[in-house]
Amino acid sequence: MALEPRYSAQGHTIDRAGAGIDAGLRSYMLRVYNYMALGVAFTGVIVLWMANSPELLFTLAGGMMKWVLFAAVIGMGWFSPKILTMRSTIAAQGYFWAYCALWGLMISPFVLYTLQTQHGVADVSRAFFITSGMFAGASFFGYTTKKDMSAFGTFFLLATIGLLIAMLVNAFLIESSMLSFGISALVVLVFAGITAYETQMVKTMYQEAPADTVTKMAIFGALGLYGSFVVMFIHVLNMIGIMRD
Repeated sequence: MALEPRYSAQGHTIDRAGAGIDAGLRSYMLRVYNYMALGVAFTGVIVLWMANSPELLFTLAGGMMKWVLFAAVIGMGWFSPKILTMRSTIAAQGYFWAYCALWGLMISPFVLYTLQTQHGVADVSRAFFITSGMFAGASFFGYTTKKDMSAFGTFFLLATIGLLIAMLVNAFLIESSMLSFGISALVVLVFAGITAYETQMVKTMYQEAPADTVTKMAIFGALGLYGSFVVMFIHVLNMIGIMRD
């Protein structure tokens, strides 16, 4: 049975189907952001747990294990679209929480080291609020802009690969704090753009995909936005630490 339009008091036609889509989209985006926020909170729990595991923390900070975690995080991020083809939403959720846990394990040495410095708590708090503000602004732009950002996908991919190579070169060959600061500044800018791009992508996916995949789409979208948030946070924190030094 076809839906009939209803009329407002001013006599304008309001499309019920459109109103339904808007309500569904708001609910879907709220689910995405809730998953993402819970992922960030879970990562914080992992970092706090690591604070009470000094032997494991030392292993991650000083051994080859940190590179294993780094490769695992990159790999899970790269293969995250497989979430959309998983038969079970429980499996998709497991993938998401495993990704958040890996990030928590990987960043815990750096975050806990910062917390032990004289201004550590203030620096971590400042980095978190700066990142939150930048993320919120970039995501809002991505949600509201009428400009199609899909053409930027290749640029963001290449920029990410280039920055990743630059970080590895600096870590193994140059070890320059000023270069590290410059790389971090570029990473923050690039991932602010990626946040806007991902937000628009997540929104578009809802408008185009079947209704029975909404939960998996929300998890996939949350994973991408979560990764961008954590990357921005770490590099904002790195910039603050370098400026203090």
